[in-house]
Amino acid sequence: MSTVRICVCGDEATGKSSLITSLVKDVFVTNKIQSVLPQITIPPSIGTPENVTTTIVDTSALPQERNTLRKEIRKSNVILLVYSDHYSYERVALFWMPYFRSLGVNVPVVLCANKSDLTTNGNTAQVVEDEMLPVMAEFKEIDSCIRTSAREHHNVNEVFFLCQKAVTHPIAPLFDSKESNLKPAAVAALKRIFYLCDKDQDGYLNDQEMHDFQSKCFEKPLSTDDLDNIKLSISKASPASDIEKGIDQKGFIHLNKIFAEKGRHETIWIILRKFHYTDSLSLKDSFLHPKFEIPEYSSAELSPAGYRFFVDLFLLFDKDNDGGLNDSELEALFAPTPGQPPFWLETSFPSSTVRNEAGHITLQGWLAQWSMTTFVSPSTTLSYLAYLGFEVTGGPRNSTTSALKITKPRKRRRRPGRVERNVVLCYVLGAPSSGKSSLLDAFLNRPFDSLYRPTIKPRTAVNSVELQGGKQCYLIIEELGELEPAILENQAKLDACDLICYTYDSSDPDSFSHIVSLRERFPQLDELPAIYTALKADQDKTTQRSEKQPDEYTMALNMNAPLHVSVTWNSISELFVTLAEAATNPSTAFPKSEEEPPDRTSVYVALGATACALIAAVMIWRRTTNSN
Repeated sequence: MSTVRICVCGDEATGKSSLITSLVKDVFVTNKIQSVLPQITIPPSIGTPENVTTTIVDTSALPQERNTLRKEIRKSNVILLVYSDHYSYERVALFWMPYFRSLGVNVPVVLCANKSDLTTNGNTAQVVEDEMLPVMAEFKEIDSCIRTSAREHHNVNEVFFLCQKAVTHPIAPLFDSKESNLKPAAVAALKRIFYLCDKDQDGYLNDQEMHDFQSKCFEKPLSTDDLDNIKLSISKASPASDIEKGIDQKGFIHLNKIFAEKGRHETIWIILRKFHYTDSLSLKDSFLHPKFEIPEYSSAELSPAGYRFFVDLFLLFDKDNDGGLNDSELEALFAPTPGQPPFWLETSFPSSTVRNEAGHITLQGWLAQWSMTTFVSPSTTLSYLAYLGFEVTGGPRNSTTSALKITKPRKRRRRPGRVERNVVLCYVLGAPSSGKSSLLDAFLNRPFDSLYRPTIKPRTAVNSVELQGGKQCYLIIEELGELEPAILENQAKLDACDLICYTYDSSDPDSFSHIVSLRERFPQLDELPAIYTALKADQDKTTQRSEKQPDEYTMALNMNAPLHVSVTWNSISELFVTLAEAATNPSTAFPKSEEEPPDRTSVYVALGATACALIAAVMIWRRTTNSN
């Protein structure tokens, strides 16, 4: 917020205008010319919270000015309600606060007892206890209270500072004064902050983690005395805390509760805003969803910094060091997030990637899953990087986009050469029961299951594949299920696909005809590179009921004959290498309607160079002849 608008309200003769004048002129003005002062704007100053511009509006309580009063109250960010004697104090509870409620005003109110130099009804502490606290308990809109004197310039600057702070650092979202507790949303935000600051995830903020927390939030070191006082306060409130290990989550929450109880809620807001929280205690949308545009024909992948972050995260939460994340470890890892990404639930995580014998996701599967997530939904990865506390060392502060990179556009797939992608998508198409599901199981190193289960919803599997030369890429294989026609008719889905793997059951005579009819029904598939695969090669091969046998069919397309494989063979892994190679070098896997003409480019270049040389020789000869 760049401007705080303060509406000064109260009965006549309570000193509203004198307070404003005393603030602006720094002296008490005895002879007022105007009953209501014009609007005053104060530019930002060093002492202003959040360095905001402040607009102060004086008002009149006279009945004939009620419309103006109502308009100004509704335009304000905070109300300064001034009273000065017993009569105007009674009016606070009987008239003014109910009046604000009747207008539907939802802004904080600062209660000000003015003309304290004239009252004889006790000291400030007594006035606060006898007058202010009861009315604050009744009306939760009242943010704070203070005694002032415009004549003696007592607490004049302070009262307007409280008004500014009530807007820039509101107490209402943080603290329930009736329950004397932090509100649930504030506790949830502080728990997430504790999680992010507990770098070793041992449940305690040790001295170094506290120093790092202090530097991040307040940009100054935490002295030994201050740290000792913090620990002493926590140990008094919670004697069972093991302060020697550090400050636990309960102690961290209690520390912030103390800030709220002592009126230091601006300290809590400084912490929350350093961790990108809004006034409604939600994370900023610009933090969760930073601008990240992907050009046409390009894709998003994790950068080295992104992979390093997810590797470190996996190792940190693999508490039992068994090489897998079990359910409780995954739950702890995703504690500062809304839970696992919805996309993961759609892909039946963790069955979509590599798991160990106990069924827990391995580091290989963890990185594969995030690679697929980034490929399919980079915005999801960016938001979870923010939730999980990704930070850049030595780069733009809090820039989660540095964990991602954009691939070079893939425009002409038929042109020879590799595409610059490390994550590729392959659709597996084929007749029902041709073995597609078993192929995905084999890709994830799952044992063969002879029981046939038809695929209804699309099913996805992702794993890393080592290409020739040792380079690794992540291959996403998707079986489309009953959504196959809808997906193949969606051009955007086809544009995202890097390869089609046509599969058929070599032991079923009716299996290959499905591929033929599929290509006839969807001619747009010809624009995608493709590999033909004969599955169940461990069974007896049969003649296909098709106009052309598979080998003849692929030969007519000038393509390689179908690869004969079986998921029961150890050599099945070679198929996945072939698929990944074809996806990253697409020109090798395109169906062709005819033989390509030979490339005579080099011949034409040579002839052109020879012609140029002859012309140059003739010109030189002519010049020499003419000169002679």
